[in-house]
Amino acid sequence: MTSTPTIGVFALQGDVREHLLALEALGVETLGVRRPEELARCDALVLPGGESTTMYKLARTFELFEPLVERVKSGMPTFGTCAGMIMLADRILDGTSDQQTLGGLDITVRRNAFGRQVDSFEGDLDFDGFADPVHAVFIRAPWVETIGPDVEVLATVPSGEAAGRIVAVQQGAVMATSFHPEVGDDDRIHRYFVDLVVNS
Repeated sequence: MTSTPTIGVFALQGDVREHLLALEALGVETLGVRRPEELARCDALVLPGGESTTMYKLARTFELFEPLVERVKSGMPTFGTCAGMIMLADRILDGTSDQQTLGGLDITVRRNAFGRQVDSFEGDLDFDGFADPVHAVFIRAPWVETIGPDVEVLATVPSGEAAGRIVAVQQGAVMATSFHPEVGDDDRIHRYFVDLVVNS
């Protein structure tokens, strides 16, 4: 991988602009991805927060779903946040009957696990490898119910009713967070992903 990779952001729905700005600030080439030919130009991809069922349907409509599945399966570094975590999960709880995912993470996620929009919250949590806590923003967020043997847990909820729930994971070159690291000015998780891309 070159030292200045091109990292795409799935741009059919979700927090696209915020992720593009965060990545651009770290000096990588960025690209909004809406078509297979744009995906083909990317070394890595971010799947943003949004609405996972809508993202799946739009990916189908724009003939992007199968190319995404193939790229993730072939080892393309991929980072999913919130709905993006759901898109990367091999298994979903509380999904719609027709909902499909890209796969790539041997995890089971529960949609809207923390509750509805009004139950959105913020809090500090420890992230594996970081000296200081991350301020995490959860908006209609999922959590990880179960993980496979090759999945590394990067962060869990430290306290409250959801204490111990898994909210950040990595499996090889694929990682995901339940929360929104693109909110605020802490670039450490995006930098973590960029380093993962460069070293892949």
